[in-house]
Amino acid sequence: MSAIPYCDDVLDSSVSLFQLVDVAKNVGLPVSKVHQLLRDHKIIAVKRHGVLGVPEVFFGEDGQIVKWLPGLLAVLHDGGYTDVEILRWLFLADDSLPGRPVDALHGHLAREVIRRAQAMAF
Repeated sequence: MSAIPYCDDVLDSSVSLFQLVDVAKNVGLPVSKVHQLLRDHKIIAVKRHGVLGVPEVFFGEDGQIVKWLPGLLAVLHDGGYTDVEILRWLFLADDSLPGRPVDALHGHLAREVIRRAQAMAF
């Protein structure tokens, strides 16, 4: 089995993270399947204080992965962006949205975030 992928923690310390066990509980999967979600680039983990975590904002109120996130990550990865670059973009405030792209994935601006990612990737 391959190593669990993660990237440097480039997020502000105020960004809350779920540990992988908590992700597993929320989405109703074994931790091994969460590891596979990371390998498949459906979610991104960072290592903070020696512990792997996934930003809480990647999940909806129902505990599931935000509908638009896996597709957005695929577009950006296919466009050559690294996990660190993706996280920086997702968590950077953008006045034209308004707010951060990651927050817009929870509302009516999700398609606009995807459109912008497609434009950036090509």
